Amino acid sequence: MRRGKGKPIPTELQNEEAALRQEIDLEDENTAVPRSHIDDEYANATQRDPKILLTTSRDPSAPLIQFTKELKLVFPNAQQMNRGGQVISEIIETCRSHEFTDVVLVHEHRGVPDGLIISHLPFGPTAYFQLLNVVTRHDIKDKKAMGTMPQVYPHVILDNFTTKLGERAANILKHLFPVPKPDTKRIITFANRSDYISFRHHTYEKPGGPKSIELKEIGPRFELRLFKIRLGTMDQDEAQNEWVIRPYMNTAKKQKYMGE
Repeated sequence: MRRGKGKPIPTELQNEEAALRQEIDLEDENTAVPRSHIDDEYANATQRDPKILLTTSRDPSAPLIQFTKELKLVFPNAQQMNRGGQVISEIIETCRSHEFTDVVLVHEHRGVPDGLIISHLPFGPTAYFQLLNVVTRHDIKDKKAMGTMPQVYPHVILDNFTTKLGERAANILKHLFPVPKPDTKRIITFANRSDYISFRHHTYEKPGGPKSIELKEIGPRFELRLFKIRLGTMDQDEAQNEWVIRPYMNTAKKQKYMGE
């Protein structure tokens, strides 16, 4: 047995050839296909429902506590934790040991919710969002016009996440929700417009049959603007930045980073 240049292949490699061929043949679909860190981060996401821990920055105001309570009802299987004096590394470690899939941390500025961090466990990624225009269910005066908050798993609509970055952001958001039943009448929408993601929450009925749909908004509502994705969890200061919005990006008005 000779190589291309006519030199013989070493005997020890000839003996290994049969074993190597068998090893290659035994590779399953997961190992035979090249995989990236993005594949690995959510490789097991469909095997079990998300389990989310919701918490806040330290000393949360009453509006931030109210908003976090409502987010707990938005995300199925979410648990809310009072932050107290715990540092982020302790929270992440506790969540890993109790098999949480994500930690969602809500920040505020002078009593106004202004930031949302989603950290996927056990190894990342972590997405950092600016939080804008928050309207809680508590803020809406006309309670009769607003539907009650159902607990069924919602359908999730992701609109206009067409670029690589958009697909990445959509992937992080959609894995916060378990797979719903087909007949669920609860809808969560993340709609991207000029890199601002509008969150809306509805239920629907068909009072006049299949061709008539009546939507009812149940809140809360808010906008998200992605400004950073890191490859690790939020406690890992050394984690590599995958994407960060730069100051000059704000002036490039015609360029959209997540969709059309």
